[in-house]
Amino acid sequence: MLFGKEHVERYRATDGAEGHEWQGTTALILTTKGRKTGRRHDTPLIYQRHGDDYLVVASKGGADAPPSWYLNLQADPEVEVQVLGDRFQATARTATPEEKPELWQIMTAAWPAYDEYQTKTDREIPVIVLERTSP
Repeated sequence: MLFGKEHVERYRATDGAEGHEWQGTTALILTTKGRKTGRRHDTPLIYQRHGDDYLVVASKGGADAPPSWYLNLQADPEVEVQVLGDRFQATARTATPEEKPELWQIMTAAWPAYDEYQTKTDREIPVIVLERTSP
């Protein structure tokens, strides 16, 4: 997470004018449905484009446990994404082993610390592909 709730509120209020650019990279807002509560959870995440898709990384700073948003989308891959003022529905999936090397390189070019995070854990940090489902 970046700034958490404050980041989400500022991003939403300004259509990303505040919060899209973050520490030299870009952020989107991912909304998942809680796997236990069913409530909506908004998470600011670093992203990059890959064709028509959006990529995010479930790193949690290299923690041994994955972030809760990743567990949520594993339970229900139908998510909402906001990039600047564009809000849309998407389906989230974990990159396949064949896709991951290329996608990991894209993400580490945007945020080199992902390589360091991977050295901190035995967990394979996944790259998530967000495939737009609504116009």
